Amino acid sequence: MLALLSFVCALAVWYGLDRDSFLRHGWYRVLTEWRRLTVYVPQWRTVVRLAELTKEVRGKEYLPKLRRIRSEGWRDKVRVRMIPAQSPEQWELRRDNLAHSFNARSCRVRVLKPRVVELDFIHADPLARSVAVPQLADPGEVDLKRVVVGRTETGKPWRLRLLGSQVLVVGVPGAGKGSVLWSIVWQLAPAIKAGMVRLVGIDPKGGMELGQCPDAFEKVVYDNGPEAVALLEEIAAEVKERATRYRGVRRLWARSTGEPFTVLVVDELADLIAYQSDRNLRERATRAIQTITSQGRAPGYAVVGLVQDPRKEIVGFRHLFTTRVALRLDEPVQVDMVLGDGVRQRGAAAHEISENTPGVAWGKEDGQREPERARAFNVTDADLVELGAYLAPATVHEFPELTDGRAAA
Repeated sequence: MLALLSFVCALAVWYGLDRDSFLRHGWYRVLTEWRRLTVYVPQWRTVVRLAELTKEVRGKEYLPKLRRIRSEGWRDKVRVRMIPAQSPEQWELRRDNLAHSFNARSCRVRVLKPRVVELDFIHADPLARSVAVPQLADPGEVDLKRVVVGRTETGKPWRLRLLGSQVLVVGVPGAGKGSVLWSIVWQLAPAIKAGMVRLVGIDPKGGMELGQCPDAFEKVVYDNGPEAVALLEEIAAEVKERATRYRGVRRLWARSTGEPFTVLVVDELADLIAYQSDRNLRERATRAIQTITSQGRAPGYAVVGLVQDPRKEIVGFRHLFTTRVALRLDEPVQVDMVLGDGVRQRGAAAHEISENTPGVAWGKEDGQREPERARAFNVTDADLVELGAYLAPATVHEFPELTDGRAAA
């Protein structure tokens, strides 16, 4: 009894001193063995047979091999070696069957290498709690290729690429598009203040979003009319002019150029390119944005476009956005519209994101097969007030001269 009590006390001390180490090297290993012996090994043969993931040829049964199991509390990672002539798509089609069979909320399928897939059986949501914004960094710490905008479900920083990329953020009202937007601005703020990055913005909603912190923007327009289109055409002209100057000199913008990296933020992109009633303005806006998104990567221009409806009729050039973020969506088919064909079948269920978790999203870059699930920082109104004060121009005090010509102290 004394030995057991001492052992429990040692575990409690370990947990108190280093919780992460205790979970990783202690609790998760125990949980892994428990679930391996009580869930997966006893049920594996029956489940894969009933799910029609086995094959019998000439009296010989080919059975997918259960390889490594690792539990992380909120999910179990189960590695499987597929049988010959089997494809990952066959497992993707059986995701729901497998999830219910092993008492999981959902199942995702990831390809590790030829003939080997890993099944993620999800038991809880590690992103259920909001993520507070971090302290503002130093300008030199702002990495435009890896802008941290939140936390992934594995606990790692969620990074978005701005340099060399264009970003499309899609989500229904209340899904948290503002969280993604202001997380980007928050992380860029030190570089904006230092003059290394400049923001220009268009908010067709009359400033309901971008008007929360206008000091972050060098220029901002609060409608979708002629002034907004003129700003788009101005940026498009800058892209062409800078690209001409860089020709034969450099292939990609760098800080050493001495010119600021420019981020164009367009809230409710559809109001400019789809819902604008003036056909001439609509076509001019579309041409300008297409120029910026297709040619702005190398000379140091990025577009962050936010939209509710991802259909081709609304954003006909969404393929020009190389980084895409899917917040909560209305319909399952919209997931593939935003993130690419087949992504929903592999488990990226953006249409199932809870209304109670704004800012939770699936993100994917071109060339990346598997999307990642993450949650943007929760940028509150108080945070925006702090951000505005941080970015507000310094007040210049003018003092009247004294009668003898000396300035007032």
